[in-house]
Amino acid sequence: MTIVDKFRERFQAQFKENESLAKHLNIRIGGPARYFVEARSTQELVDTVQFARDYAVPYFILGGGSNTLVSDAGYDGLVIKAANRGVKIDGERVVCEAGAISASIARMTADKGLRGFEWAISLPGTIGGAVRGNAGCFGGETKDSVELVRLLRDGALVEVSGEDMHFGYRHSVLKDEGHEDEVILDVTLKLIPGDRAEAMALIDKHLANRKASQPLGSSSCGCMFKNFEFSDEAIIAELRSKFELPEAFIAQKRIPAGWIIDKLGLKGTAVGDAEVSLQHGNFLLNKGHASAADIAELVRKVKARVRDEAGIVLSEEVQHLGF
Repeated sequence: MTIVDKFRERFQAQFKENESLAKHLNIRIGGPARYFVEARSTQELVDTVQFARDYAVPYFILGGGSNTLVSDAGYDGLVIKAANRGVKIDGERVVCEAGAISASIARMTADKGLRGFEWAISLPGTIGGAVRGNAGCFGGETKDSVELVRLLRDGALVEVSGEDMHFGYRHSVLKDEGHEDEVILDVTLKLIPGDRAEAMALIDKHLANRKASQPLGSSSCGCMFKNFEFSDEAIIAELRSKFELPEAFIAQKRIPAGWIIDKLGLKGTAVGDAEVSLQHGNFLLNKGHASAADIAELVRKVKARVRDEAGIVLSEEVQHLGF
């Protein structure tokens, strides 16, 4: 029996060969996955990961399709789409399966009068992805609400406290060496009981801000680069010699990547059908027929200009697969 036969026997209609990943990514770019399984429950997610490990098949967990760029050649392994979307609210605690959409959790909890996660209404991905990368915006971060994370680690189910996730800026322990193969199964958020009307009003405010500032109707990975963090006073002096830095950036010791890109006049820069958004400099758009190679070259050009003209080395926030 071939490995394909084993996949079909185990996962039946949920298994596909040579599945186009462009269909599953917000940027609408990417070659095929050699094998593809959509895990619709937490047990299915566990079973699929274990199957891949048993047969030594390399695998990648795909969430909501944001924050990921797949090469034009695709991925010579198994892509497991986390589609376990269950959410259970029990008082101030919210247990979310890894594939639950962050924006849906934000709206659902706000509607129950729970506060602290309203900012996530603007996140396009899953809670699993948000936890792995400590996603954040509008002054909030995922770490602020995470009480417990249940992981699949070396074939065993383990519970890790929010504190032990070692959250940092766009970082968690799952990005550290030795932890990359650990898989988030579900997350327990602890929120704050409050006024429903105020929570829903904040949801509406964040949505309006997002609509005004981000290219929502376009295909992108979301924010391509991490914001630039600094601590050295010499860096502040050097940056002030080149830019009129807002005091808020200095106080936070963080400069938005989109602001830097805008100041250097890079909005509208294009490679093929890939373009730096005219609305927000940290969004690289697929204008319709861009390739992953176009996006990768545009990333290289932007990073080179920012390095050469601002003395800043930007780091990418987006995961690369198949490169």
